[in-house]
Amino acid sequence: MTELKRTPLYSLYKEYNAKTVDFGGWELPVQFSGIKKEHEVTRTTAGLFDVSHMGEILVEGEDSESFLQKMLTNDLTKLTIGKAQYTIMCYENGGTVDDLIVYKLQDEKFLLVVNAANTEKDYEWLLMHQAGNVRLRNVSAEYVQLAIQGPKAETILQKLTSTNLSEITFFRFRDDIKFENTKHEALVSRTGYTGEDGFEIYINPEDGTSLWRTILEQGKEEGIEPIGLGARDTLRFEAALPLYGQELSTTITPIEAGLSFAVKTEKDADFIGKEVLKQQKENGASKRLVGIEMIDKGIPRHGYEIYVGEEKVGEVTSGTQSPTLQKNIGLALVDANYAEPGTELEVQVRKRKLKAVVIRKPFYKR
Repeated sequence: MTELKRTPLYSLYKEYNAKTVDFGGWELPVQFSGIKKEHEVTRTTAGLFDVSHMGEILVEGEDSESFLQKMLTNDLTKLTIGKAQYTIMCYENGGTVDDLIVYKLQDEKFLLVVNAANTEKDYEWLLMHQAGNVRLRNVSAEYVQLAIQGPKAETILQKLTSTNLSEITFFRFRDDIKFENTKHEALVSRTGYTGEDGFEIYINPEDGTSLWRTILEQGKEEGIEPIGLGARDTLRFEAALPLYGQELSTTITPIEAGLSFAVKTEKDADFIGKEVLKQQKENGASKRLVGIEMIDKGIPRHGYEIYVGEEKVGEVTSGTQSPTLQKNIGLALVDANYAEPGTELEVQVRKRKLKAVVIRKPFYKR
């Protein structure tokens, strides 16, 4: 059996009563005090997440921008230093290699933050297409990544730094932030994966445990708590944020997943998968990601088949009982003919077909 990878914060988990699981080869906390409670804490006050398993790839050199324009679906020419962008990397058939965030550090220097389980695959894919004056480095081991999310995130984090965090607006970042009890400067961006306000912090691993403790200490008054992967999933699901391997995959294109805002087929650069994605954008994809709500009693789970009469028209990509809405809801990839809100469908739950209806997403908006 291969040994599970651990983040630099692993030694702290026991102290905070974490229950760990194998998550894509990493031993990570699924919960601390309980998924529903952690979900609510993040929605109402603030939660702190260890997301150091995420991958970081540095791309630099005078041709780095044109190289990334060829590799990514979004338009990097819109980025200025200090700005971040959500984007996608695709195969020729339009299927997804990964979805990621790109940070413009300098004119010829970019940091890509990729999904943990895809780090090696993404790095190999980039190396395979490397051209011109471009240097690539997998720098994942050089960062601890913490996310502080929730309505009180800024108030808490502000206690640790003299930098005015309110000046870091959505999808902007600063990479020179000094926090109390740390040696190194941190990159702090106003981004997240919960549907709430908050920040993601990238810092040298030797400062990880100290920063974690300091944030929890300083946020005690506001009610901050450590949050595990279970609540991270229910939070992102309510906000209808895609999870790679479920809403996006080698066979699901970003257009089918409803992410056309991050696919700039009008940009000059011929990025990989452009032709297929352009056709889907202009003519409509044959499949669409929709929200569904159960009418009958039951929870739609990943992989459950969806029917209209005897015809299989799609399948559930994610589903749960929403902690915020107290409803059984799901995200599902269905035939475009059945994607309109109000359309009735049936979900195969074990041996029974249960009624559901297509609803608008996201399910939750702050």
